[in-house]
Amino acid sequence: VLTVGPEDAKDALRKALSMGADKAVHVEDDDLHGTDALGTSLVLAKAVEETGYDLVISGMASTDGTMGVVPALLAERLGVPQVTLLSQVSVEGGVVRGRRDGDSASEELEASLPAVVSVTDQSGEARYPSFKGIMAAKKKPVKSLDLDDLGIDADEVGLAGAWTAVDSATERPARTAGTIVKDEGEGGKQLAEFLAGQKFI
Repeated sequence: VLTVGPEDAKDALRKALSMGADKAVHVEDDDLHGTDALGTSLVLAKAVEETGYDLVISGMASTDGTMGVVPALLAERLGVPQVTLLSQVSVEGGVVRGRRDGDSASEELEASLPAVVSVTDQSGEARYPSFKGIMAAKKKPVKSLDLDDLGIDADEVGLAGAWTAVDSATERPARTAGTIVKDEGEGGKQLAEFLAGQKFI
């Protein structure tokens, strides 16, 4: 397993190790702060090349930006095929096959290895770590890499190398208590008046 992130990202790596992964790679560097999807794909590509691979399996999107473009950018940087948003994956004879489910149809897709695939949350249930797995994970290696190890200049990543930027962010307004209408014969009328007052009708 491989991740790019701050020190606490190691917790996710340790969990993956306890679930059966053999080894983990953690790319951490202060200059990565503010890195966008393009920079993230560069770091991942260099790290994947450093560790070696046949098949790269990623999630469909990060939990912060939820852009969903990193798998495609990574495949382009590696020069390999990509198959994204899969709900099922299998590998046989140098070929990865998968199913992508849409609203009205499903597609059966395949690509020759090496390749990059991204999976959805429908792709299977992760196993729970056993006590034995948790104890074994403490002995499994977590290799740490930084930008120097990967031959990446600081100005290629972080805020300095970002092609996208967040101009502003607004805190979501606090939820207010709703209006409760008790129907004592006038409920329908009160609801209609409320909707009209909000210009819904």
